Amino acid sequence: MMRYFALLSLLFCMACQDVKRPERPDDLISEEKMVDIFVDAYLMNAARSISVQTINESGIKLDSVLYKKYAIDSLQFVKSNAYYTSNLNGYIELFTKVETKLHAIKEQKDSVQKAFQKEQGFQQKIDSVKQEQKLVQPVASDSLATEE
Repeated sequence: MMRYFALLSLLFCMACQDVKRPERPDDLISEEKMVDIFVDAYLMNAARSISVQTINESGIKLDSVLYKKYAIDSLQFVKSNAYYTSNLNGYIELFTKVETKLHAIKEQKDSVQKAFQKEQGFQQKIDSVKQEQKLVQPVASDSLATEE
């Protein structure tokens, strides 16, 4: 019985080892920039899910586009992401900001789309009025007109 207790204690001590958190990288990407990177990454993944064949045929590497746009490399991104993920509460805040930005972009796109649809509705009304005017025959002369 004592052996099992000793073995269990040893296993427990080994399981409770100290977890090393990543150190702050020298080239840490700022939190605001990480938010922008994640927003663009989400938008690019949405585009990829809609037209993956078009993206593959054009040879566009979406990750490379992100790295070039933000002047970072993949290692810098991985190190920064690992650093931010080591603080769960901070990482949740970061993704709350990402979600807020994505909702703002969606609202902006929706309002532009509504304005476009409203404009299309006006244009259709104008076109229908023009069509109706073509159907009405103009009067050649007015028989009730008096000569002066």
